Parts: sequence; structure tokens; C-alpha cells
Amino acid sequence: MKVDLAIIGAGPAGLAAAIQANKSGIKAENILLIERNNSLGGILQQCIHDGFGVILFKKALTGPEYAQIFIDELEQRKIRYMLNSTVISVEKVGEGFILKVCSKENGFLEILARAIIFATGCRERTRSQIFTPGSRPAGIYTAGCVQNLMNLKGLLPGRSAVILGSGDVGLIMARRLTLEGIKVKAVVEIMPYCSGLPRNLVQCLQDYGIPLYLRHTVIDIRGKKRVKEVVIAKVDDKFNPVEGSEKIIPCDTLILSVGLIPENEIARNLGVAIDQKTQGPVVDENLQTSIKGVFACGNSLHVHDLVDYVTLEGKKAGKAAAEYLLFDRLGKCNIKIIAGKGIRYVLPHFISGKKDVSLFLRVTKPGRNKRLIARFQNRIIKEELKRKVNPAEMIKFELDKELLHDVREIEISLLD
Repeated sequence: MKVDLAIIGAGPAGLAAAIQANKSGIKAENILLIERNNSLGGILQQCIHDGFGVILFKKALTGPEYAQIFIDELEQRKIRYMLNSTVISVEKVGEGFILKVCSKENGFLEILARAIIFATGCRERTRSQIFTPGSRPAGIYTAGCVQNLMNLKGLLPGRSAVILGSGDVGLIMARRLTLEGIKVKAVVEIMPYCSGLPRNLVQCLQDYGIPLYLRHTVIDIRGKKRVKEVVIAKVDDKFNPVEGSEKIIPCDTLILSVGLIPENEIARNLGVAIDQKTQGPVVDENLQTSIKGVFACGNSLHVHDLVDYVTLEGKKAGKAAAEYLLFDRLGKCNIKIIAGKGIRYVLPHFISGKKDVSLFLRVTKPGRNKRLIARFQNRIIKEELKRKVNPAEMIKFELDKELLHDVREIEISLLD
């Protein structure tokens, strides 16, 4: 099978990329969307809470409602897609790429594509990745797994729960569990601040009287066949447990909401350069990776807090891929963007300086009345006052092309 554009992943980023590529001139029959699950929409299908689409549609939609808007347009445009199909590997061959795909309906396939968009999303960190000690009984889940069990399969994970980590999925599931009659004993967070959005802290914990233990972590899990109790403790500035601060919480379920990791094994194996901070590909302002003709967007690029930004990023990747395929006119991007003091990461990594650009970044810790500064050597390019910053909330920082004359490198910093 030959196509112009193969898009791996049919979540919000992949759907938006496919639609935009078609709008930008790539024929529907020359686009192929490849999805390993049995339905389009990705993780949105299990997100039955509302709050999606506030930026794009000016109303709060559930995950399935939001996804269906794009699924309907995809079907209307007759863009091709494959479900129950897993991309095993991608290899560079001449001016194109060969995707090896294992499909439930079609068996093993080799697909030749001229360009690729990675929209593979992210996965949850597990207990082993955060080195949580204790026994290994039943009743330990990731937050996304519990969300899937409850919202798609109609199953309850237990009767009483402790949630480790205050990420958005964990906060949302604290409310969901409570509404289903499960007692949430505590949410435990190792950082001195909540890792989720402020609105979720209020709506999912404070409104239901669920206690949040900051600067705490789980130091033991007890139980043989099933979780019986967990032990939490305060941590010091180096995240080591403070002796004598232990607290035993009886429960039958421990839910982990300890962060998301962009899923990029296939991209790594292809040779795409990876940013060690984001664990996503290094990209330029066109969302093109270090390999020409390969683009990345959505949570496979970096973890977003709002699906609207995922969609906008998907659209951008789809448009850029279409320009690459139709005109091969994506310009060189030689201006490097560096994360300075107070900034965890900033994207894109490289820009051309020939057009206006939006930078997306996260800060290292919460703060108030900070100055966000773009600097080239000793020259301040732009400065913005931020009344409040939070690592959970991605910041959009606009740079006009008029500011970028004779600039070779830009450092983004957050200062008092």
C-alpha cells in the first residue's frame, strides 16, 4: 500500500492532523490514519467528564462529544483509517518511509508513505518507575486504568482508595470514585504543590472534602492477596521520608497518578532526536522532527493540560506535512530556543525567525508576579509579566518576527 501521509494515532492530535492535511490539499485517499484501538478518538473515549472544548468551541463538552466532532468530519471527508492496527516499526527508505503494521483485519502489512506524523499520545508511569516499595497484592492501578474500568467497562476497582499523585487524571478520578460510592481516604503528593490544574483541585477534591497531603509519599504497601493498607510519610527537601512522620491508611485500592510519558519508541528507533526533558521529539516551528518528512504533535510531543491545544497542534502538523508534500517549502530553522532559569522546557526547539511564532513552555515551580523574558545574549527581545504561574498550566508565549532580526539563539527565563 502506498500513501502520501501516514498518521500514527487517531486521538485528538491525529484526527486534527488528518483533517487539516486534507483541507491543505492532500487528497483523502492519500492519507491513512492508523489506530491500534478498536475506535477513533483515543483517550477521549474514556473521559466522560466535561471541560473539553472550552477554547475551541466555547462550551464544555465530554471527551466522547469532543472526539465525535472530528470523527464526523473525518468520515464526511472520506479520509481512510485503520483500526485494531499497530505500527511495529518505521524505516527510512529513499525519499519515503516503510511502516510495518500488524492489523487484526488485514494481518501483516507494509505501507509506503512519503511523510509521517507521530500522534501516538502518552502512557502513565507505573509503580516500578517510581520505585514504590511494599508487597505486590491486587488493588494497585494507574489512574487511567481505573478510568477505563469505570467509564468503559462499568467496573469498580474497590471500596476505599488512596491516590498517589495529584495529576489531573488522578484528581478527576477522585471525584468519579466518590460519586460511585467509593471512599477516597486521601490524595498524596510528593511535591509542595498540587500537580493538576487549579480548577480540578477545587472541583474534584475541595468540593468533596477529600484530603490532600502535600510533601508526602507512599513508603509501604501492605497486603497479601489484596491491598489492606498503605503507609504514607512526609518527605524532606530531597524527597526522602522523614522518620517518625508515618501514617497508616486502611484501604483496598491504591491508584497511581504519577505522571505521563510521551510514547515514542517507534520514533526513537527511526532515529528521531528526543528531548530528555519532555521525552518527546526535538521539533522546529513546523513541528518537523530531526528527520525530514517526519512530524510530531499532541501528547507524543509533550504532555498537554488542555485537549484544545492538542487539537491546534495536530492542525499545525497536518498543515506543515501538506506543505512539505505539495511544495517542499518548509524553511530552515536555525534559531535555537533554550529553557533558562525557572523554565522546565520550551517548544519548539528551533525557529526560522521569518514568521510569527508561538512558544509553549512550563515553569519549574509555582510563583506570583514573575517576569517571562526572551533574551538573545544581553538583549531583551520581549518581556511579559505573569501574575501567577504553575507547572500544571502550559504557558503560551508569542514572538513577532519583527523582534527576531539578527537573532541566532533565544533563552526563555522566568525571573522575579
